[in-house]
Amino acid sequence: MQSFDVAVIGSGPGGYVAAIRCSQLGMKTALIEKYNTLGGTCLNVGCIPSKSLLDSSHHYEDAISHFEEHGIEIPGEVKVNLEKMIGRKAAVVEQTTKGIDFLMNKNKITVFKGMGSFKDANTIIISGEKKEEITAKYIIIATGSKPASLSFIKNDKERIITSTEALELKEIPKHLIIIGGGVIGLELGQVYKRLGADVSVIEYADRITPVMDSALSRELTKVMKKQKIKFYLSHQVNKVVRKGNNVYVTAVDKKGVEVSFEGDYCLVSVGRKPYTDKLNLEAAGVKLTQSGQIEVNNDLQTSNSNIYAIGDVVRGAMLAHKAEEEGVMVAEMIAGQKPHIDYNLIPNVIYTWPEVASVGKTEEELKISGVDYKSGQFPMRALGRSRASGDTDGFIKILADSKTDEVLGVHMIGPRVADLIAEAVVAMEFRASAEDIARMSHSHPTYAEAVKEAALAASDNRPLHI
Repeated sequence: MQSFDVAVIGSGPGGYVAAIRCSQLGMKTALIEKYNTLGGTCLNVGCIPSKSLLDSSHHYEDAISHFEEHGIEIPGEVKVNLEKMIGRKAAVVEQTTKGIDFLMNKNKITVFKGMGSFKDANTIIISGEKKEEITAKYIIIATGSKPASLSFIKNDKERIITSTEALELKEIPKHLIIIGGGVIGLELGQVYKRLGADVSVIEYADRITPVMDSALSRELTKVMKKQKIKFYLSHQVNKVVRKGNNVYVTAVDKKGVEVSFEGDYCLVSVGRKPYTDKLNLEAAGVKLTQSGQIEVNNDLQTSNSNIYAIGDVVRGAMLAHKAEEEGVMVAEMIAGQKPHIDYNLIPNVIYTWPEVASVGKTEEELKISGVDYKSGQFPMRALGRSRASGDTDGFIKILADSKTDEVLGVHMIGPRVADLIAEAVVAMEFRASAEDIARMSHSHPTYAEAVKEAALAASDNRPLHI
């Protein structure tokens, strides 16, 4: 039986990063993954493949809708080869997962393929091609999450599908019905709308992306409606039935009126739930919360102090970069260091086009908390860079404390804001004021100038270009 200082169960962004950091800190480390490839949901059936399809479909949309205005003429009809597009996505995934294999070898991490489960608090049974056991002084659970559903929906993975199957379709849907107006549904909905599908989004709440600042939700709804995506807000789905190659969905609107939908595919995108199945947590004395997450303290220790849990299996946003930060934090804590995470500064991003990004407090949260704040906003259409690229939808909004001018939240919708949000994170990490950002030089012409202008609007209500 092999013994390790640390064993990590799960090889997603949280797990493999935790393993790398443990190895860097001199610990003999094992990584256990039940699937054949490393990388977890994010690399295999989540972040990476969905962004590949978003980029490919964006190129297609530009070719059919925007090339002509740029003076680019394409003789003949521009066509979609979905099989080739899916093949490119698969190649990107393969290249990325092989990169994780390289990192494991580079960092001398022992990888075990098979289902890991607890025999006791220090022993893990690995059920793979052969059954074996290993022991570890410390164990990190990083098993991630899986798509959630509704109790009355039977996902057949053919016509009634999750995000996993939506990344592997053999045809472009005629009418894709999406249940859930969150990140995953909106991203995949935009992919197939660009490729020619009719798309209907049914959302229980009164707005899409309900956890983000309401101004972002309103702007994204407006933009996606221009893209001909249909939204049915404040609708509660109560029935989903497949008949042949058609799917029938029934929902009730806020007035109690029943609304029916017919499509050839239905994507159930109502969130994700922690994956703790078959871990045999009881044998290790690890407790779950009522919501099915692993119970942890502020140091991410479970009810058994030598066992930690990170990422989607614990409380907080289900984000790959949040899991990575937690993986590094736990590794450094085991090594006796004193790391910390400011969860308020974990950014949230939606990779639609325009992109959406946010960090810190929303206006709704500040109002509920009774914080006296001020707001500055700048439209992307006022930027020379946006007009040059043709990406004029969206804005950047900065919320700052009325008395101290400290930045409390930054909310963006527009081109490349997934990258721009990092400036806001850095500023807030160092407790910058809106004036600090306003007085920094931003190169011209760039999308980043909108950050400076929003800061000018927030700090002294003096934007220069509107």
